[in-house]
Amino acid sequence: MTDKTLDCSDIDRYLGKPMQPGRTRDPVAPNDIRRWAQGMHYPNRLHYDDDFALESRYGRLVAPQSFPVATDDGHGAAPCCVGTIPDSHLIFGGDEWWFHGPRIFAGDLVRNERVPLDYVVKETKFAGPTCFQRGDNVYYNDRGDKIATQRSTSIRYRADLAREMGSLQATDDPVWTREQIEELEARKFEYVQTLHDLGHGKRWWDDVSVGDALPVRIFGPHSIASFTTEWRAYLFTIWGSMHRRTDLDLEALGFTKDMAGHENDPVMERQNPELTDGAYYGPSRGHLFPEWARTIGMPRAYGYGASMGAWIIDYFAGWAGEWGRVLHSNAAYRGPAFSGDITIMTASIIDKRLDEQNRPIVQVDCKMANQLGTVLATAKAEIELPKK
Repeated sequence: MTDKTLDCSDIDRYLGKPMQPGRTRDPVAPNDIRRWAQGMHYPNRLHYDDDFALESRYGRLVAPQSFPVATDDGHGAAPCCVGTIPDSHLIFGGDEWWFHGPRIFAGDLVRNERVPLDYVVKETKFAGPTCFQRGDNVYYNDRGDKIATQRSTSIRYRADLAREMGSLQATDDPVWTREQIEELEARKFEYVQTLHDLGHGKRWWDDVSVGDALPVRIFGPHSIASFTTEWRAYLFTIWGSMHRRTDLDLEALGFTKDMAGHENDPVMERQNPELTDGAYYGPSRGHLFPEWARTIGMPRAYGYGASMGAWIIDYFAGWAGEWGRVLHSNAAYRGPAFSGDITIMTASIIDKRLDEQNRPIVQVDCKMANQLGTVLATAKAEIELPKK
């Protein structure tokens, strides 16, 4: 009989203790911002079109509110992936964000302080005993301004139990006809048109009501190509871009030997950098190679949890417009976006009030599902809007 225990006891000694920070080597460049908007499939001209941005309230390109995670060296997962769990793997379970006001512009140098927070073990249908581990990331610019706080949740589990419990169904991508693709592109552009319609205008708090629906946003069909585009939007995937951690040993974390590798290894990066690239080797390659996806209990290539989190924040921020902003967002990821599927994002306003700081805010409830209605993520957010 298979031993189904999950030993998480080593995590305790790390909780509450600061880790090595995440630090980019170079200031943010305009093309870093553009690459991020493109990689996250976010066609908001404020983040890639110089002429449009020049006419905005910022007078220049500004990074999306989702951009801080692009400056981290591991999707924000570092503080929720500490301690040895033997024969384990990791996927993302959710992200909670608080935005403190300052925005990121070209020329900013961003650093990230991080502290492991807590964990709990629950029984899941996916992999039996499963560890839900949390950790905090706090992002600052080089002037000391606090930009955002990210509380990430990782899901750490035994890959052998995930395989054994029958998660490897639907291994083939669904097939879309050309006519269906054309229809999807038309529906996707309906969302883009809402960004154009708002332009530099204000979405007034006074004019929205509880029950109002946000425009439907559609992604996909996802593919290995689209997942790769997302991966390359994260700055840490570029050779030499980060002050790499020296306290990271993926095999010591308990990752199965065939998935551990040298991802983000500063010594190996100087010797053979391709071995440090998670797109090809190491724990991240399950996203882009179906064979390795199945090794860790996934049926086929799948997207990144941090990207799903960015889609959610961008969705809220794009609706709010350049005069509004996301104050807080809390997203729970129930399952990844698989290759061949589409992702459909919907949301509605569930509350409208002046908060304790007298800011005009709305609370929004969001759901992300695929074409079969399977829920991939849920989120709630508080968004500040301008008031007449």
